[in-house]
Amino acid sequence: MSDSRYDADAMRGFATDLFAAAGLAPDKAATVAEVLVEADLLGHVTHGLALVPKYLDDVAKGFLAKDGEPEVLSDRGASLAWNGRGLPGGWLVFKALDLAFERVGQYGTVSVAIAESHHIGCLAVYPLRAAERGLMAIVHSSAPNNASVAPFGAKQGVLSPDPVSAGWPTSGDPVVLDISASITTANLSQRMAKEGTKFPHNWLMDAEGNPSNDPAVLAEGGTILPTGGMDHGQKGYAQALMTEALTQGLSGHGRIEGTVGMRAALFIQVLDPAAFAGLDAFRRQTGHTAELCRAAAPRPGMPPVRVPGQKGLALKREAQAKGVPLAERITGPLQELGAQYGLTLPQPLG
Repeated sequence: MSDSRYDADAMRGFATDLFAAAGLAPDKAATVAEVLVEADLLGHVTHGLALVPKYLDDVAKGFLAKDGEPEVLSDRGASLAWNGRGLPGGWLVFKALDLAFERVGQYGTVSVAIAESHHIGCLAVYPLRAAERGLMAIVHSSAPNNASVAPFGAKQGVLSPDPVSAGWPTSGDPVVLDISASITTANLSQRMAKEGTKFPHNWLMDAEGNPSNDPAVLAEGGTILPTGGMDHGQKGYAQALMTEALTQGLSGHGRIEGTVGMRAALFIQVLDPAAFAGLDAFRRQTGHTAELCRAAAPRPGMPPVRVPGQKGLALKREAQAKGVPLAERITGPLQELGAQYGLTLPQPLG
């Protein structure tokens, strides 16, 4: 069955009302809804509205705080550390970005480390906000209570998938990357395990350290391989260690203390090209490199080369014009949750 398309504004409003009905403060409910719908617009369906049931479960358990402000641990102008106190991750990152946007003109670069944030969803959503302002942003996230990824050479999980996203302006559309230090994500693995489907390659290990393409092994002590797999997994392993140092090390809270639910540690950095060689020079260089990549001769039988973010932005434009595509596995639970609070899921378009 093909996905149905829904008006993005209507789904944003429904999700806002749903989170507000569950007790989130109005500003936080609206921001979380905005972040999740934006992920679906960009095609990151595992990190969009599909996460609503998990988020509401964390609200019910007290793991996702309904309202409040982060605790400021340190503020030196260009570098800050917060304890997020379990507040919505999207709201915390937007708050950190807005503060960075205010200060980056003075300092050139602003960095914020955040402990005890709730899950932030699709990382690609955030650097786009900077790129639209002629700025570059980098966002790292780790999950201190997640040990689904094995260090290279080990069979025991220690690390989380530890994603990083970055975005920057060019002479055309911005470049936006969103990658994990693991070959695949925990959310996608969980979804596929429920569906009984398997990965196209051996991206996992079973509990004995044997390569596997079956996500069901994760429930039996298996692990996700770092990016590079059995062959070059030291690359993803090293990336994960860097992300955990930036997020948990700089925020001062991580695996030693542990955490609850879907809480995360974050590192957000915003850079202003005007503080370096200038925005025009930056765009000239980044635009030229992006054009060289797109113009590079593709391999036989392959489509034209894309740059990171190009497909997501195209999907967003299409979804804004035709509606955001959502599968029944996403809308079904949303409809049930809405009914619990007396809310009606918007009807699909056309």
